Amino acid sequence: MRDRALIVSASMGAGHDAVAAELARRLAAAGTRAEVVDVLALLPLRLGALLRWWYRGVMLRSPWLYALVYRVFFVSRRAPSTSPLTALAAAGLARAVRRVRPSLVVPVFHVAAQAAGHLRERGRLAVPSVVVLTDFAVHRLWLHPGNDRYLCPDTSTALAVTAALGRPAFRCAPIVRPEFAVPVSGAPGTGAGAAADVRARIGLRDADRIVLVCAGSWGVGRVAATARLVARSGRYAPVVLCGRNERLRRRLGRLLGRAGTGVALGWRDDLADLLACAYALVDNAGGLTCREAFAAGVPVVTHRPIAGHGRDGVLAMAHAGVGVHARRRADLLRALDRLEPGLPGRAALTARAAALFTTAPAESLLLPDLPLRDEPRPCEPAP
Repeated sequence: MRDRALIVSASMGAGHDAVAAELARRLAAAGTRAEVVDVLALLPLRLGALLRWWYRGVMLRSPWLYALVYRVFFVSRRAPSTSPLTALAAAGLARAVRRVRPSLVVPVFHVAAQAAGHLRERGRLAVPSVVVLTDFAVHRLWLHPGNDRYLCPDTSTALAVTAALGRPAFRCAPIVRPEFAVPVSGAPGTGAGAAADVRARIGLRDADRIVLVCAGSWGVGRVAATARLVARSGRYAPVVLCGRNERLRRRLGRLLGRAGTGVALGWRDDLADLLACAYALVDNAGGLTCREAFAAGVPVVTHRPIAGHGRDGVLAMAHAGVGVHARRRADLLRALDRLEPGLPGRAALTARAAALFTTAPAESLLLPDLPLRDEPRPCEPAP
């Protein structure tokens, strides 16, 4: 195992940072020291903070604008092959590499992948760069031929990456914390008392059938309409995960109070417990919470996806057979009804999701026994 790794994340929401932290924990357990840096903090003049502020504001208030930017700059055939931020991020990453002196760089965000590939291609990064793709739908700004290797969520993505770049790409298991793979409380086969404790903790009754509705750490998307639909069905109790969006939590709390069922929650550290009690997860982005649900054996239904990569991600998950995409309101309730325990649809969906974890863990694919480059690259002094 390489003796020191530099993991390059981004504080865009919470998913990338959570993947970076878990990967760092696994590497440390295997004897490799790992340090995580935020690529946004590497940008000069507080550009990273400005970019995060802009992205969050657009996703909350004008998602159509992000959808336009995404189509033009991220997935269009005429889109630039690199981000305008690449050179700036690469300069900051070069400084971090000089400070940490890693034997491996692991980007887990697309700007970080661009920066590492840029340095590697120009001979300014002497150690391998292995990109961990955190999305099912991979847009072109994840891709840079300078990177040595890509770790992908499924086989079709790995084949697409290799076809686009000519670089090795491997399927790896989702990177989630180990507690999600354990039926902490309330999952099929676990103690009813523990499940009752979790329900009491969030103010629900023992008989309530919990459907988690995820809005991400920023509380984005049209989750109010989703929660209202689930509540009015009379068959399910929506538990909306509003992240750190207190305004959304208060608004949904009033809405669900009038509906007489369900609850809106803020940021939670007990998501593994909640998933273990859940009948299903309704998601709108195809992000880390979906992988955590896969590990917990909870079926995932996607509905009203957020703009850009969110929409592409949920469609890619549906294509891979690990999630059900409910396009219309009636489709959502129909999809939930088909997930009754004992029905073949639920068993098949969770089995396909569980199969994602039977492949190699990401940390094992960071080992040096597989060739990373056809030839070594010189390390030239940074300007």
